[in-house]
Amino acid sequence: MKKTNVYSKLDRRAWLFIIPSLVLICTFVFYPMVQAFLTSFQTGVANNLEFGGIANYKRLLTDSTFKKALFNTVLFLIVQVPLMILMALGISSMLNNKKLKCRGFFRTAIFLPCVTSLVAYSIIFKSLFANDGFINGLLMNLHLIAEPINWLTNNIFARVLIIFAITWRWTGYNMIFYLSGLQSIDDSVYEAASIDGANGFQKFRYMTLPLLKPIILFTTINSTIGTLQLFDEPMNITQGGPANATITISQYIYNLLFKYQPNFGYAAAVSYVIVVLIVLLSFIQMKVGDKDE
Repeated sequence: MKKTNVYSKLDRRAWLFIIPSLVLICTFVFYPMVQAFLTSFQTGVANNLEFGGIANYKRLLTDSTFKKALFNTVLFLIVQVPLMILMALGISSMLNNKKLKCRGFFRTAIFLPCVTSLVAYSIIFKSLFANDGFINGLLMNLHLIAEPINWLTNNIFARVLIIFAITWRWTGYNMIFYLSGLQSIDDSVYEAASIDGANGFQKFRYMTLPLLKPIILFTTINSTIGTLQLFDEPMNITQGGPANATITISQYIYNLLFKYQPNFGYAAAVSYVIVVLIVLLSFIQMKVGDKDE
């Protein structure tokens, strides 16, 4: 009986710590999610909303701007995420080499972009990639191009610029996760592989990658979520242009709420497209990551 009373007191004390967190999570996470979902079934301008059924979701099928935003977001996801993951893996493998001098400096330098002020680095990128900027000047001096590239006003090069900016900013962030994973692998594992005659590529392919699999899955899902919510770089570097060539779903939601005539219902419907994409792609990635287990 005494043990039962002790356990019940501990349970009550535990709930005292849990309840405040539950209240905050329900208030600031679940309630807004449910409210946004209900709002997505309402139509009207500003606060003059009325129930419209699935009218907003039908509108998605005929909205050319939404289709362009969806295409751009998926394009950035397909191109940038694999590129960033591969670069982070390669860089972390090189910086994990104990024979490399100044490893701390290189790690800090590569990680630094993800803590850099977004507005500051956006201004720098716009200056570097301007028609008379450093990048065009360098390429022309190397005789790689005959005339300046319109990075900010050409549809294709504007997308390339956004992909380059995202990769530059977040590769170091993922590199830190891979470095921590590599440092947790015992050296005896590689020593045994060397005795068996494995070369560097074989060690990386058959030992490093399988041991880093949970971290690779985590960073892939995390990067997928971040790219599907991409807003800052297109907004600050290209403003979604030229002609919506770099607009993303998140930026389109912002435009619907603050740039165009406020349409809360339709903006909520567009936002749930991101939710569905995140849930679907995360589920697929987790299934693919666990298929061998």
